[in-house]
Amino acid sequence: MGAAPALPEVLTADQVLRSADYLVRAQEPDGAIPWFPGGHTDVWDHVECAMALTVTGRTVPAHAEAARRAYLWLARSRHADGGWPAKFRQGAPVTDLREANHAAYPAVGLLHHLLVTGDAAFAERTWPVVESGLDFVLGLRGEHGEILWARSEDGSPGDHALLTVCSSVHHALRCGAALGARLGRERPAWTSAADRLETLINDREDLFADRSRFSMDWFYPILGGAVRGVAAKERLQDRWERFVVPGLGVRCVSDQPWVTAAESAELVLALAAMGEREAGTRVLADVQHLRDAEDGAFWTGYQFAEDVRWPVERSTWTSAAVILAVDALSGTTDGSRVFLHTWDGV
Repeated sequence: MGAAPALPEVLTADQVLRSADYLVRAQEPDGAIPWFPGGHTDVWDHVECAMALTVTGRTVPAHAEAARRAYLWLARSRHADGGWPAKFRQGAPVTDLREANHAAYPAVGLLHHLLVTGDAAFAERTWPVVESGLDFVLGLRGEHGEILWARSEDGSPGDHALLTVCSSVHHALRCGAALGARLGRERPAWTSAADRLETLINDREDLFADRSRFSMDWFYPILGGAVRGVAAKERLQDRWERFVVPGLGVRCVSDQPWVTAAESAELVLALAAMGEREAGTRVLADVQHLRDAEDGAFWTGYQFAEDVRWPVERSTWTSAAVILAVDALSGTTDGSRVFLHTWDGV
């Protein structure tokens, strides 16, 4: 047992646990965690929720069990080629499109689970999920080593790569290699692919489709660990005023009066990786207006020109992102090292 993460100036441990309770209530009998109760599930957001439950599972055993069930669902829901359908509804896939970032992200979640719990037996049990997912991803490499965004329903690869996706895949390849090393399963090809992505993200942003209006393309190269040091500071400073709305949070896109709690929390993860705890705490505090005080769930976003919450939903992955941001800033669990990029030697 251990204490739940907290930032006294933003969220108490009890408030964090209540936000995690919402994820448990949303979880379906087969282990899937949809966007909201009765909604659809995608693997990336499902894994983010599982990580949040792993963090709070040190305090609440039911959360730990929910996280394990979420990871075991991944093995049962895979496509034959190692990827996952991009969308599930009530346990059934609704498309055969398989996205690269979905296939990669279990590697991040399962290293995180091992760091928090120390459960090497569970890591061994779920290793095939990591291996098949990352091998699927490497099958989508483009001419320069970039990762094409998806494999379509007919099996053909996508025709472009996305900076946010490749940044997340870079993170996953590093985590997968680190997990493999702990299990005695070295995967130098994953490290090599991550090295190549790091070079492209830093030096060849022109290779990626232009999504510069999205804040994720701004901070994900830092969150994913590809851009660090002076380059990271310069990147954040260059677009800070374009995306950050003081007192409200982070815009999803630069040209709309719309802030979201998830983008805000993920910027906090990037700031935590840079050691910018004060700035991260301030951004996380700014977005607390989206927390539902009744049960701790977070609304997805706020359209501040119209003064309305939009969309009118409380997405599970939004609450999960906030929990992970609190843990990264507080350093409460060793899982926070996944986002601080300091897992070596743990």
